[in-house]
Amino acid sequence: MNHYANIAAILEAEHLDAVLLTGEANRFYASGFFTPGADAAALVTRRDALFFTDARYTEAARLHLNGAELREVKPGRGLMVQLQELVFLKGIRRLGIEDAAMTLREYRRLETALAEGKFPCELVSASEPLLKLRQTKDQEELQAMETAQSIAEQALADILKEIRPGVTEREIAARLQYLMLHYGASDMSFDPIVVSGPKGSLPHGVPSGKEIQSGEFVTMDFGCIYGGYCSDMTRTVAVGSATEEMDRVYRTVLAAQEAGIAAARAGTSGRAVDAAARAVIEKAGYGEYFTHSFGHGVGVEIHEAPNASSGNEEPLPAGAVISAEPGIYIPGKLGVRIEDVILITPAGCRNLTRAPKELIVL
Repeated sequence: MNHYANIAAILEAEHLDAVLLTGEANRFYASGFFTPGADAAALVTRRDALFFTDARYTEAARLHLNGAELREVKPGRGLMVQLQELVFLKGIRRLGIEDAAMTLREYRRLETALAEGKFPCELVSASEPLLKLRQTKDQEELQAMETAQSIAEQALADILKEIRPGVTEREIAARLQYLMLHYGASDMSFDPIVVSGPKGSLPHGVPSGKEIQSGEFVTMDFGCIYGGYCSDMTRTVAVGSATEEMDRVYRTVLAAQEAGIAAARAGTSGRAVDAAARAVIEKAGYGEYFTHSFGHGVGVEIHEAPNASSGNEEPLPAGAVISAEPGIYIPGKLGVRIEDVILITPAGCRNLTRAPKELIVL
């Protein structure tokens, strides 16, 4: 899987001769080959693509790269030297850069190197066009994301058999990670969030040595990476029993999620989707306890465009995958979040998550 052609296709509209990809996410999106940190770069022009890396990765790159010329970076033939030559040879006058993924030091180094070349070259921000391009997922991307989601759901089915009083949050988080790797994940989308009882009011709480108690909620937010693409899901379960208040909060969150999902379709703003879910929670009297947005884009990165938030008035594009994750968090008492990921379509949306959502009491 690679997307060089997709990237090349936007260059003319952005008045760019080429774009230099230095961030992990866009480098992978372009090439389908993962390299960490600053260990590689890709140059995409209107006609061709080149991938730069050092000897630690060249053998693997030859096996995985398709559609790009592989260039080895080595002493005396570093990336900057090769870029100077290519800017001149390919007549690159306007070069797009990932300014959102660059440090000031990296930008100045690139600016200085190109200023010293034989050909004037203007550096132009290309971060936003690249983010917009990645919003719409093709079939291969969706297949990877659905597999990642399936792996996470297998892990959930197993961990539900292990949650009981006395087990710690940290043990649950560790088992979730092991299970996802066991079922085929290459890595985690993020460090799992496992919080219980009063700690459930922390949307991004960190798993601790706290033991699960009977009569508590346990919230698990987790996901994995398969084929370079992320999954994301949250389930909240009760242990032993659930009070009337716990049941009421849970049912409110589930109704809010269903309302947001029903409102989600291509052309509808992220703000409108968020508002549909928020209205349910506000009507139930818990408005002040829904403290984040309805959802965010998911793909190569666990948080990417587009967002289903009160601040996003842009229409959601067909082919985007977003999370659907309203929550209620009552400080010092409890918290509930239920999260699926959905594919935005012209007719509405398709839920990529199949795990049950009715309240489970273990």
